[in-house]
Amino acid sequence: MPELPEVETTRRGLLPLVGNTVKSVTIRHRTLRWPIPPQLIDLLPNQKLLTLTRRAKYILCEFGTETPSDKIIGNQNAGGVLLLHLGMSGRICLLNANYPPEKHDHFDIEFHDGQVLRLRDPRRFGAVLWIDNKNNDHVLLNSLGPEPLEDDFNAKYLHKTLATKSLAIKNAIMDGHVVVGVGNIYASESLFRARIHPETPAKKLSLAKCDRLVKEIKSTLNDALEAGGSSLRDFFGTDGNPGYFQQAYFVYARTGERCKVCSNPIKCIRLGQRSTFYCEQCQKRL
Repeated sequence: MPELPEVETTRRGLLPLVGNTVKSVTIRHRTLRWPIPPQLIDLLPNQKLLTLTRRAKYILCEFGTETPSDKIIGNQNAGGVLLLHLGMSGRICLLNANYPPEKHDHFDIEFHDGQVLRLRDPRRFGAVLWIDNKNNDHVLLNSLGPEPLEDDFNAKYLHKTLATKSLAIKNAIMDGHVVVGVGNIYASESLFRARIHPETPAKKLSLAKCDRLVKEIKSTLNDALEAGGSSLRDFFGTDGNPGYFQQAYFVYARTGERCKVCSNPIKCIRLGQRSTFYCEQCQKRL
């Protein structure tokens, strides 16, 4: 599943669309994780893409006419936010309008400048949803934790949040109510960098260890962003190019290979039904 670096890489790849006006919308297959709203076909044309932001693993596309009178009279085209999620195997392509759709291309937004935003999703776990307001008030967004690269995700916050949690620390930092966007890959990598065993009960982390873990989560995600994310099977950027962070993995998917720090073999266990990779020499149990 694409994680925060892959979603942010996608968002950045779509930035050339900001300021462009929608020409048409095509829905080929509505049945994703939730049905694509059919009214988008009539709602989005002639609206301008005003901003592209990200919340957790969601891309938020703000549309509007920028016409004050439309907002005053409540025109249905006065704007809102298109919420996009890549699901398990989805990707968003930025293509020329004459590029023919492929089998798993479910949703297009064509702009007047000839560019097309196209959602490709073989497993159909992605999402295309519409929010009728620009306050990002939506059930999928309202209870999310802080962004890991923002200042409010810090050692004091994490230590306080984990104080009553007995679950394994890896599962805790993958919980979107604790912090968003840290999926299986980057949880394993961050814990290795912080030298914390993934099965450590979350509430046992000291403030000092929380400080180290926060710093390594931020460092790991930033390093992944610089590499364009990780391309294991399905992820490619909007330009079709893969990410390269997988070449820098310390532990993820390296079962039996030698640790790059101590040369001990990397171990794999199951935590929360997810494969979890670690070095038992570098990440000793508390």
